[in-house]
Amino acid sequence: MIIVRTKRISLAPIRLVLILSGLILILAGCQFSWPWAKKIDLTRATPDGLYQQGVAYYQDGSYKKAVQVFQRLKEEYPLSKFTIMAELGIADSHFSDKAWPEAELSYSEFLTLHPTNENLPYVLYQLGLCHFNQISTIDRDQSEAIKALREFERLKTRFPNSKFAFLAEKMIRECKKTLGEQEFYVGEFYFNQKQYRAALARFEKIAREYPNVGLDYKVSYYIIETKRHLGGAGVKSEQPVQPPMLPTPPPDPRGAPPARRTP
Repeated sequence: MIIVRTKRISLAPIRLVLILSGLILILAGCQFSWPWAKKIDLTRATPDGLYQQGVAYYQDGSYKKAVQVFQRLKEEYPLSKFTIMAELGIADSHFSDKAWPEAELSYSEFLTLHPTNENLPYVLYQLGLCHFNQISTIDRDQSEAIKALREFERLKTRFPNSKFAFLAEKMIRECKKTLGEQEFYVGEFYFNQKQYRAALARFEKIAREYPNVGLDYKVSYYIIETKRHLGGAGVKSEQPVQPPMLPTPPPDPRGAPPARRTP
C-alpha cells in the first residue's frame, strides 16, 4: 500500500495578508492622521494664557486678533484680575490700529467702569489723543479739538502731579492753537468781506481765549485794522490791544501780500 504524504500549508501568512488588505481599504476611505501629527493648541484657556496671547498679538501688530483674544478673556473671566488689563488691551489695540472712534468708546467705558483705577491718567490722556487725532482742517468743524481740549484739561485738573499731566500741557497748547486758527480763519473772512464788527468779535475772542499760542501778533494787527475801519474811538473793544511797534503789517500766512495802510 502506497501512502501519499501531503505537506500541511500554514494559514497564518494568509490571514495576515487579509488583515492588512482590510486595513488598507478602511484607511483609504477614511481620513487618518497620526496622533503626533495633530496640531495642538498650546493656548491655555485661562485668564493668564489668554492675556499673554493677546499681548503677543498686539506686539506682533495683529491688533484685530488682539482685540478678539482680549474680548474673549473679558467675556469668559469677568472677575479675573486680568480682565481690567484686557479692557485696556482692547482700547490700546484699537488706538494702535488707528480706529479712533472704537478706541474712544473703549477708553470711555473704562473710565465709567473703573473710576478709581490707577491707570486713569493714562486713559484720560489716550482719550484726549483719540479726539485730537480726529481734528480736521481749520475750515471744518472743530468739535473734536474742543473735546480733546476738555479731556486734556480734565487730566491736568484731576491729576496735576502725573507725568501725563505734563504731556497734556503741550497738547492743550496745540488744541488752543487749532481753535484760535479756526477763529482767525473766520475773522479774516469777515474782514475781507468788510463785515468789520463780526471780524472784530472773532479777533478779540482769540486774544481773550487763546493767547500765547503763536497768534498774538497777527491778531493784534487785525484788531487795530478792524477798529480803524470801524472808526477807531467809536468802537468799544472787549480786549484793548496796544498797536504793534513794527511799521508794516506782518505777511499773510498763506503767502498773499500784506494789506496796505491807507493814508
